[in-house]
Amino acid sequence: MSDTGPPAPSGPAPEIEPRRRLHPLSPLLKGAKSIVVIVAALSWQTLGQIGPTDFALIVLALAVGVVIFSAVGWWNTGYHVVARELRITEGLVWRRNRAIPLDRLQAVELRRPLLAQLSGLAELRLEVVGGNKAEAPLAYLTVRDAATLRERLLALSGRAAPVDTAGPDQPAGAAPLYRVRNHDLLISQLLTPQAIFLPFGVAWVAAQFLLEGSWTFIGIASTVTAMAGVLLQPIRRVLRDWDFQLAREGGERLVLHYGLTETRSQVVPPRRVQAVRVTWPFLWRAKGWMRLRMDIAGLSGPDPGDDKSSDRLMPVGDLPTARALVAAALPGVDLATLATSPPPPRARLLHPFGLRFLGAGLAADVFVSRSGRVTRETTLIPYARMQSVRVVQGPVQRRLGLATVYADTAGGHAGAAHDRPLAEAYAIADQLALRARRARATPVGAGGGGASPVADGSAAPVAETFWQPPGRP
Repeated sequence: MSDTGPPAPSGPAPEIEPRRRLHPLSPLLKGAKSIVVIVAALSWQTLGQIGPTDFALIVLALAVGVVIFSAVGWWNTGYHVVARELRITEGLVWRRNRAIPLDRLQAVELRRPLLAQLSGLAELRLEVVGGNKAEAPLAYLTVRDAATLRERLLALSGRAAPVDTAGPDQPAGAAPLYRVRNHDLLISQLLTPQAIFLPFGVAWVAAQFLLEGSWTFIGIASTVTAMAGVLLQPIRRVLRDWDFQLAREGGERLVLHYGLTETRSQVVPPRRVQAVRVTWPFLWRAKGWMRLRMDIAGLSGPDPGDDKSSDRLMPVGDLPTARALVAAALPGVDLATLATSPPPPRARLLHPFGLRFLGAGLAADVFVSRSGRVTRETTLIPYARMQSVRVVQGPVQRRLGLATVYADTAGGHAGAAHDRPLAEAYAIADQLALRARRARATPVGAGGGGASPVADGSAAPVAETFWQPPGRP
């Protein structure tokens, strides 16, 4: 009886997907971005010292070098999907091979900067669990290739992709929930400290020129540059949030589309929303406006020159609109029924002017905290998204018998019950831990109305201002 091994495979080995390159125009687009940064780094004083001809020659030489460097990088960069991994190879002297497990993929964002829009290209940015920044952005691909690759990566990661029959930026079948009025967006950014105080700054600079009688090109150019820097943040917000649209796709997922010079398209499952922040800027209150932001799990931190990679929920709007959008992001939560209570009067020593603007409370599904005297903010954290609960007591708080309770989320952000009596602070922490455990077993919004359990087993109203901790009179 002979000992034979397993039979050799008769069929051909499975083919490995060939490595693909980015679009051939990618070096030009990347080089253009670098050239803009270089020109911005060269000050007006440099132009005045060397003259326009030498300045142009320097910029041209740097531009040629940047394009050549980008072209070499493009030639040595490629990507392909192997099983459930996206593999990216790049580098000439120092070769770098990256394998991104698709089961750790949180989202794939499609971006189209201005030059990419003009050339019909798009950029993909991958967000993975635990990433501090966008992982391996693929810039640039054609819009069709980018949309197809996004669908494929999301499908391999186990997350259904939006149907792009209406185009890659606006998924079909999405029910519209909100669209910003661009007129209101412009007015809201005029109602900012930068825009309000800019005329005074212009008047002061003009008075200095008139009194000294020295009008030079360098002085005027520097003044204009400084004024542009002051208005940069409001202008960036207008360009970023222009034509902001929010829709619901697939029954629960939120689809965001926004931007003028750079359009972005994102899909946000509600389970990834860690918190919702409601902000009332001081100058907006006369018009009854507010803005909403989301803390989203798995997305990277702030990009250079950007507030966050994705945190918009409502750039500007009124209370009825905010109530509808909060209910869409946090099902079962009604913004108008969330009650809070302030810290005790002895905490006035720590907050002599803003005590009444601090507060915290428990709703059926979320922990609520509010703060801010000039710019007021309310933070809503679902119990199911809490990662840890902390009780912190500083030296002055110890003298006053107070402590602050923090509820942390996966993104490192926290809601806080500031300066509560010590016994109440520990009761709050127990309540948050208890409700977090129960909420993880029950989807947000499934609790409905009725009573909300507390630590001692009694029942408290859903819209309670705060519970009475055990033993407190």
